[in-house]
Amino acid sequence: MPQELHLDWRELSGWQAGLGCFLLTDSLFNMLDPKLLRESPELVRSAIAKKHLNVDLDEVQQLDKRWRGLLTQVEALRAQQKSVNGDMSQLAKGSPEFLAKVGEMKSLKTEVKTQEAALKDAETAWQDAMMSLPNIPHESVPEGKMDADNVIAATHGDVNAVSAHAKPHWEIDGFENLFDFPRGAKVTGAGFPYYIGDGAKLVRALIHFFLEEAGQVGYTEVNPPIFVNAASATATGNLPDKEGQMYETVVDQLYAVPTAEIPLTNFFRDEILPEADLPVQRCAYTPCFRREAGSYGKDVRGLNRLHQFDKVELLKWVHPSQSYGELENLRGDAERLLQKLGLPYRVLLMCGGDLGFAQAKKYDLEVWSAGQERWLEVSSCSNFEDFQARRARIRFRNCDNKPELVHTLNGSGLAVPRVLAALLENNLQEDGTVKLPEVLVPYFGRDTVSFG
Repeated sequence: MPQELHLDWRELSGWQAGLGCFLLTDSLFNMLDPKLLRESPELVRSAIAKKHLNVDLDEVQQLDKRWRGLLTQVEALRAQQKSVNGDMSQLAKGSPEFLAKVGEMKSLKTEVKTQEAALKDAETAWQDAMMSLPNIPHESVPEGKMDADNVIAATHGDVNAVSAHAKPHWEIDGFENLFDFPRGAKVTGAGFPYYIGDGAKLVRALIHFFLEEAGQVGYTEVNPPIFVNAASATATGNLPDKEGQMYETVVDQLYAVPTAEIPLTNFFRDEILPEADLPVQRCAYTPCFRREAGSYGKDVRGLNRLHQFDKVELLKWVHPSQSYGELENLRGDAERLLQKLGLPYRVLLMCGGDLGFAQAKKYDLEVWSAGQERWLEVSSCSNFEDFQARRARIRFRNCDNKPELVHTLNGSGLAVPRVLAALLENNLQEDGTVKLPEVLVPYFGRDTVSFG
């Protein structure tokens, strides 16, 4: 499909570029539309409160006012320079009047240089402050501060219709023959297991199943880079929000992807899409890397929480008028996988305090883990509206032939480890084998997993 390529704003802005480029930066390249800060500050303040974030909005407003004030001063001085230069062109060189204008021009040059330095510092502070402003939650997002305040939007399947022999997957006899955590810890560290034999084959079967199912409902498969630069992570909202959760290379300053969302979203960075192409749907499998700082207790047992894990990501670039309908479609695509796997699950509508920094609305899908007798999150389906697209400068040309920001959505379809944990626990047979759902048999090669 044809796209229009555009330069990064950092190549366009700068103090020599003039008012046009500064306004370009102002109006388009922040995560949150500056108009909301200036015209509807209480809306922004309520978003901060609903997400229970610690952001000093008054300070952000002050920095915004200072930046705009200095911008006005610099542009006024430049206009004055232009006027003086025009006057000089009409005067005889060497005349008293000409020499007076030369002195005025030198004075203006010094003043412009001083004010431009102040403007540069002010813009840096302003950009950093704007980065601290979260996305505005959709009106349907419930109030709440923690996971207990999330709302159960739907359930599917019977949690009692599982194996009577269920036990925590790490307690299954022979579990270590397929999933070797001690050797992974020796070679790398905790949370980096080896998958062996049927364990490795089962992971591959799930990934293949997820990708094939995504392709059948219109997602184009992509094999993306698994390291990204800071600009890419910033565009999706992972920086500066989640830098402590990502692994970073020291020399090259690249980040190992915590999710394929980052390289997928940035595929169209700095581009304008034809409106007729929307929605664009892509899927990708990648290993994912997360430091998971602060995790502890039963949440980290076995396959529950790993530093390296496999996941298939679903991503959509959509027309703004269609984004919430597309969110429901995205959620349906993820749910369909769990239904075909025969896993009981529930859908949570996340409350404001449990909503991510960049999301406007999010559903979490949780499967029932019969051995652990608890729910395990296996997917998050989110609508970011234009929050990511504004930072990544992803637009489409609308019916009036004007560039307009797309809306971005993504969801896990699905994350492998906890799906695998639920499959092992819910389908454990009396003889210690695991009976696989029919849909996995073509990918695994048989319907039973043995730990011997």
